[in-house]
Amino acid sequence: MNHTIQEILEFIEEHDVKFIRLAFCDLLGNQKNISVMPRQLPRIFEEGILFDGSAIAGFGRIEESDLLLMPDSSTFDILPWRPQSGSVIRFFCSVHYPDKTPLEVDCRSLLKQRLTKVKQEGYQVLCGTECEFYLFKTDEQGSCTWIPHDQGGYFDMAPLDKGEDIRRDICLTLEEMGIEPESSHHEQGPGQHEVDFQYRDGLTACDQLITFKWAVQTISELHGLYASFLPKPIESASGNGLHINLSLYQNGKNSFQFDQPELLKHFIAGILAHSKEMALFLNPDHNSYQRLGEDKAPKYISWSHSNRTTLVRVPRVEERLVRCEVRNSDPLCNPYLAVNLLVAAGMDGIENKLELMDECTENLEIKQSALDTLPRTLEEAINIAKNSEFIKQTLPSSLIDYYVENRTQLLHKK
Repeated sequence: MNHTIQEILEFIEEHDVKFIRLAFCDLLGNQKNISVMPRQLPRIFEEGILFDGSAIAGFGRIEESDLLLMPDSSTFDILPWRPQSGSVIRFFCSVHYPDKTPLEVDCRSLLKQRLTKVKQEGYQVLCGTECEFYLFKTDEQGSCTWIPHDQGGYFDMAPLDKGEDIRRDICLTLEEMGIEPESSHHEQGPGQHEVDFQYRDGLTACDQLITFKWAVQTISELHGLYASFLPKPIESASGNGLHINLSLYQNGKNSFQFDQPELLKHFIAGILAHSKEMALFLNPDHNSYQRLGEDKAPKYISWSHSNRTTLVRVPRVEERLVRCEVRNSDPLCNPYLAVNLLVAAGMDGIENKLELMDECTENLEIKQSALDTLPRTLEEAINIAKNSEFIKQTLPSSLIDYYVENRTQLLHKK
């Protein structure tokens, strides 16, 4: 929802807002921000605010370091965990050069451009995420002990599930921020939890995921716990996945229909065809590859309706909810990059009418398959991505160069 500057200023005065956070993400998906005072906001909406881009991963060189943040007026949220007196609001921002030219590697703006292109082709992208995380106990200094908060399992209740109050606080906090969780529950691993969200347009879904991770970490700390989004924080337990659900809508109606399945088939075929090339961006860490292939996290390039060991799943649900669920991505990914790539791959499948492979109904955890696999290591994922024509056509070369270099440096730190 767009708001005029005057409406925002009236809200600030009515709610005793004293600080404004201007937020954005670096190329790795880490949220960054700067705080300003309310009286500065009219000028910032008009002119932006300068910051040192060379200090942000992938944004610029020291000799050309000045960049501008321009707030998106539709994204302001009050932060419920901050004091009610002297409260704080947050805007997401786009990143620009001093002449207001958009920064080529601003991932949020790149996703906006992708969704605009899809809209010009007659479609709207709707996206829903399912994000898992672990809660660990902390020591006297507040550092993570890697001891799970409880020993509960899938869908358990209290007293086995000791995270009910925390999940409740997280969901109520998100509701106050205008984000609608659809469900929450204890996951399979000890101390592991999941929150699922209602469908939103692709950009809003990514904004909400960034906000969700921030809320989880903040509220967990208020409860004396540490929240981990590592893909595989406990070697012997289930990993943390980030399942990304995608649908295409046309004229307010879901275009993915079981009775007219060709569009959906081509879209999935595109995602599967480029899944190895996208793996670096959907699974960006060493730890990501310890998760794949275990506990329903896919390693084989495959799809199914009901088989949760495949890379893409198409749940059999009512027509308006038909979607493709991408299951290999994990919470360490930059969601703006992940959704951008997945949508580009799906639309490539539609444009080129790629044929979808046969459905896989075998449990791929317990049976070896002749199917092709995702990269098995971060190094393999880097090599595939940097030689991919699809990646080069989808993302700016400067973004690819930085991302590949950054992940290569991570290899050497192992």
